[in-house]
Amino acid sequence: MPVFLFPRRSRSRLALGLSLLLGLVALIFLTGRLTAADAEADPDAIGSGTLMLRGKGVATAMPALRLGTDMDVTVSGQTARIRVTQAFRNTGDRWMEAAYLYPLPDDGAVDSLKMVVGQRVIIGHIKRREEARAIYDKARDEGKKAGLVEAERPNMFRTSVANVGPGETVLIAIEYQAPVRQLGGEFALRLPLVVGPRYTPAQVPAADAQAVTAPLAHPALGKGLNPVSITVRLAPGFRPANLISPYHRIAVEQEGEQNRIIRLADGEVPADRDFELRWRSADADPTVGLFRQNLDGEDYLMAAITPPTQERQPAATPREMVFVIDNSGSMGGSSMDAAKDSLLYALDTLRPQDRFNIIRFDDTMTRLFDDSVPATPEQIALARRFTRGLEANGGTEMLPALQSALIDSRPDDSETVRQIVFLTDGNIANEKEMMAAIAAKAGRSRIFMVGIGSAPNQYLMRRMAEAGRGAFTNVGTGNEVAAKMTALLDRLTAPVVRDLKVGVEGASLDLTPRKLPDLYAGEPLVLLGKGKASGGRLTVSGTIGGRRWSQTVDLGEAIDSPAVAKLWANRRIADVEAARWARETDAATADEAIAQLGLAYGIVTSQTSLVAVDETPARPEGATLTREELPLLLPAGWDFDVLFGGRTAGAGGGGAIRPADQAEAMDLPETAAGYTALIGQGAALLLIGLAGLGFRRRRARA
Repeated sequence: MPVFLFPRRSRSRLALGLSLLLGLVALIFLTGRLTAADAEADPDAIGSGTLMLRGKGVATAMPALRLGTDMDVTVSGQTARIRVTQAFRNTGDRWMEAAYLYPLPDDGAVDSLKMVVGQRVIIGHIKRREEARAIYDKARDEGKKAGLVEAERPNMFRTSVANVGPGETVLIAIEYQAPVRQLGGEFALRLPLVVGPRYTPAQVPAADAQAVTAPLAHPALGKGLNPVSITVRLAPGFRPANLISPYHRIAVEQEGEQNRIIRLADGEVPADRDFELRWRSADADPTVGLFRQNLDGEDYLMAAITPPTQERQPAATPREMVFVIDNSGSMGGSSMDAAKDSLLYALDTLRPQDRFNIIRFDDTMTRLFDDSVPATPEQIALARRFTRGLEANGGTEMLPALQSALIDSRPDDSETVRQIVFLTDGNIANEKEMMAAIAAKAGRSRIFMVGIGSAPNQYLMRRMAEAGRGAFTNVGTGNEVAAKMTALLDRLTAPVVRDLKVGVEGASLDLTPRKLPDLYAGEPLVLLGKGKASGGRLTVSGTIGGRRWSQTVDLGEAIDSPAVAKLWANRRIADVEAARWARETDAATADEAIAQLGLAYGIVTSQTSLVAVDETPARPEGATLTREELPLLLPAGWDFDVLFGGRTAGAGGGGAIRPADQAEAMDLPETAAGYTALIGQGAALLLIGLAGLGFRRRRARA
């Protein structure tokens, strides 16, 4: 019946209902969209996830401050000591302050800062983070040269240097130590060289997003920015063999029977991909590494014990495998190819008794099947077609994909092994939320991380694998897919060492990690301890394929090493963070514990920083100071136009870099999250509709 045939009162009620309905429709519609104007108007109130870049976002002109980096590495046994010297050279005619964001190994402990000005060497001191920043800011404002090293993430640090005069060079030298990774008889040292741009989901505070971002150099500026030279002095304690560096050309020089000196064959290289060095023993593979340090009357011990390799589990053991593949914009280029090849390779290893599913994500998410399905030839063929059709685009909303993968429709199925395999570069800013989700919802699932590309987020890879009782590997280039995926998938099918226990007789040790992991084939259990360990015996035991296994080592046979104490402290900090994610401790308690460890052991943490100040004023009174955030190279293999949607494709001419206290939100495709401002718009339309109805009713009464 037409509206005008309704009685007047009914028409009024109908109009009210229609107004409410239209307002709600507008509200729902607007909550699903975020305009670019909203993001640009208020970059600190990002609705959907964005790629936040500090400064102008993309640098199209060479910075006045140029940076060169030299890395000098000494490997002793299973630890490495690394000195990173950053040379800040002012090529302009103004007094400058520079900031540079750079990566370090997430399990490294930064403990030394020296600032070299002319003939003077200024030693840095560890302070609480806020105090160090205040000291630096005061020195900067007074015209004094100052250096500051802060940890933005366990694998991401920022160096700031103030009052570099025209034509002047200031050296900032930091030192850190890190463990050497051992797996299946192969040893590896990975030195991150570039921070990939981080995607910032909506729930991440803007200040935190700013902390992990820096300007990105436009490809038109070339690869000459931030050149790096590397020298490794390798003293592994045995005769090394099979020295390889998969991503750089190296020159190897023998120094005695057991030692080697490795340099980059090209001298200097662009800082656009991680450096990795691998080696094996020319003799039998070591099964035990035992190192000790005595510091201030305390013994510190590091033990790396590798269980024996057992036969594989029976082939009939069924698995549920959930593959999660990242097809966001940062995966554009060779990374997407490597991820798809890795997934296709994994699909070929599925057996008839297995079940599987695929989840793909960018700023949206798709589950190939509602639930895991039997690995029939038809389903695998469908999965292969789905995988081949993936293209990189959009933001990196990884948390919803993780939460979806953790949904277990058969939690009581003790006959099936449930394994989640993530293929991603991991360049996100909300790592803490990822670990918290695993701590809360992992259940029986095991999480295995495959870091894709030239500069994956190693912190995320390692910690997600640890929290999910799995393992991780890296696939840097397409030609590594077969070897790396074969090794990982072999480990997934081999017996796991479970129910690990550690006992100590005749000594007293505070051991870390406190929660012992499951171990996979060829993977050592690395323990760090503090206490009295000059004698005594340490026994590690567990179950392999249903059989008990144990191994005992004599602590008196430990080799002296100067690196163990700070590695123990760094690992203890990881325990504190894990307790925070699992909500076993509150944030304030965790922060204070981390601060105390940082101060006691003189290392940079989330709560402590290193600061150095030259007390002699350098900048003339009245001379202004210009701040410059140094740009980073795009990691090798990333596709610039895919990442930024072509918005800056025509750049590369003159153009100045915007001051670092401004920010631009580089719009990526929208997500379903983060729409507080839009709710306000929908509510406004709803109110407008109601106000209009009220006005009409008042007129009707008149």
